Amino acid sequence: MKYANPIICADMPNPDAIRVGNDFYMVCSSANLVRGIPVYHSKNVAEWRLINNVLPDIPFEGYEKAKHGYGAGSPSLRFHKGNYYCLIPIAGEGIFVSQTDNPRGEWSPLRPLIEGDGIKDACPVWDGNVCYIVFSFGKNSDDLDSRLAVCEANEELTAVSDKFTVIYDGRNMSPEIENAKIYRRGKYFYILAVAGGKKSGWQVALRSPDIYGPYESRIILTQGETDINGPCSGALIDIDDSGEKWAFLHNQDKGAYGKVLHLQPAIWLNDWVLCGRVTDERLPAAPVSDGEYPVAIKTDYSLDSSDEFDEEKLSVKWLSPANRKSEWYEMKRGLKLNCAYYAVNSLSDLPQLFLQKAPYLNFSVKTKCRLNLTEDGDETGFCVFGREYAYICVVRRGGRNYLEIRKGTIGGSEDETLCQSQPYDENYVTFQTSAKYEDANKLTYKFTFGGSAFTRKFYASAGYGTGALIGVYARSNERSKGNAVFKFFRTVCTDNRVAKN
Repeated sequence: MKYANPIICADMPNPDAIRVGNDFYMVCSSANLVRGIPVYHSKNVAEWRLINNVLPDIPFEGYEKAKHGYGAGSPSLRFHKGNYYCLIPIAGEGIFVSQTDNPRGEWSPLRPLIEGDGIKDACPVWDGNVCYIVFSFGKNSDDLDSRLAVCEANEELTAVSDKFTVIYDGRNMSPEIENAKIYRRGKYFYILAVAGGKKSGWQVALRSPDIYGPYESRIILTQGETDINGPCSGALIDIDDSGEKWAFLHNQDKGAYGKVLHLQPAIWLNDWVLCGRVTDERLPAAPVSDGEYPVAIKTDYSLDSSDEFDEEKLSVKWLSPANRKSEWYEMKRGLKLNCAYYAVNSLSDLPQLFLQKAPYLNFSVKTKCRLNLTEDGDETGFCVFGREYAYICVVRRGGRNYLEIRKGTIGGSEDETLCQSQPYDENYVTFQTSAKYEDANKLTYKFTFGGSAFTRKFYASAGYGTGALIGVYARSNERSKGNAVFKFFRTVCTDNRVAKN
């Protein structure tokens, strides 16, 4: 059985993954989006499904609002003595730990491990009863950027030493080194990390028999002659107990689509791991376009973004740019979005957006909504959201509903209305968009409503720490009992129109 890269075309930034028995689990970063730190499950490393989130919200000051570019950064996931540990950097706050004995169940509230600004991307490794934490530094960390450090923690990750040791200085050979993941194999500690930046960087491996070094280094994966830019920021996984079969998951930055996920074979040569296609063991490997399933099992796992809203609870696939409030929504004959008060004529910082990741290179979305707008200023709509965004909405003015299409930018002033408002007297409205991969990193889309297409072409852009997102909302600039009930949200892959990469 063969897979094709990318194995997931949606935004999967900074993945980390592990094997526990015959099951594989993966987490990714989520920035300010909640629910946060998605948890995925696989039986073969090539096909994944979303099963949970670590964070129901972000329990720090300010996240009742949309804090674009902040929130949960690059996580690490490890299993030790019956517990799953997820280490999560929270921008400006430090490194925190959540744990569980069941990744499908409830994760513990965050507890601090390393508090303070400037430290990020922490990953643990156990050596007997001692746990070591490797981490990197932000650019404002007293000139410690492009370095990796280690500190000691207790076995349960409830306490950490107040001293750290810089173990690697990458300023010359591995600038911007970060997203370090640490492993123990044979006599060596191995650290795999990003260098050179995530858009155009490469994957570095370090090794040493002593946790504190000195570390040898080499580059193990580069773009080479492929079109897979920046193949890095990933996870090394052992496929079974033999120690002979391995795989590597990593990102490719595709602009508005976010950081899509690739799968590479991994082999060990002379106690170094090389990830991808190896043509000369003295040189870095390069990404493959396809390959054999690491585990010869076929499943029906996928990341389906469609939703019929027929469950009692909102699916874990839905994201919001701020901690959710119960008064925003309820599951009642669909997804009922209340026209919660937000008196700013812009989607830029609207907290009650309900969003999903762009699911494919080419796709269409259709959603149907029952309108119960009661007060002037009540509004509901469908959006494609990033640093630049556009949306189609129904807004109530002067006791009557109107259709409008608008655009705006995060951090900008009031959104711009792009066409004359059209009266709309129906009780239901169907919002649609069709999105197309135009060229490298570009996602283009157009809107349709009431059977009429809006012919203007829009270009989606990535958000802050996320790819472009698609979703729905309701709001009002009055205290209102108005609402909008979304009956379904259906996405269709149309990737047969262009080549996959």
